[in-house]
Amino acid sequence: MTTSHYLNNQFLIAMPNLADTNFSHTVSYLCQHNAEGALAIVINRRTGMNLGHILEQMGINKPSQQIADTPVFAGGPVQQERGFIIHNKNSTTWDSSISISDTISLTSSRDILEAIAEDQGPSQYLIALGYAGWGAGQLEHEIINNAWLNTPFEQDILYKLPVEQRWMAAADQLGIDINRLTAPPGHG
Repeated sequence: MTTSHYLNNQFLIAMPNLADTNFSHTVSYLCQHNAEGALAIVINRRTGMNLGHILEQMGINKPSQQIADTPVFAGGPVQQERGFIIHNKNSTTWDSSISISDTISLTSSRDILEAIAEDQGPSQYLIALGYAGWGAGQLEHEIINNAWLNTPFEQDILYKLPVEQRWMAAADQLGIDINRLTAPPGHG
């Protein structure tokens, strides 16, 4: 696959027939996709925890109530004890960060959480525990077998849209009603 065929900085939308409980009706932000595999963060599954709880566990200063109430997402079934922050880029450089696009980064270091707690972090972010990962060729195989659709990334879906609307909104970008899609004959 050539570099232009990789799906970095796109949404990965679970098809309605995807029965895996980790991914049923999810939309994920594809952070890395290359010859070695793929890494994505599910953006529409809350854990039931909020950022205040995480910061307290880490011994980070108590943030404002608004920041403390920020939901934490279940980013995927891999390394669920590890935090990942998808955020807009600003002039700050974080300890452990990868650039996804000209405007978005993925960071997994404590320093960004400390900055967020002090209201000095990025202006837009989503915090998740865990990630979704695929080995070499695995995601491509799943796409061919109609488990996933992909669509361009849209910041409003990630940061502003209510969680329960993200899956359908991502699919709407393709001009389709995802609930009307079914598995083709022989796939199901």
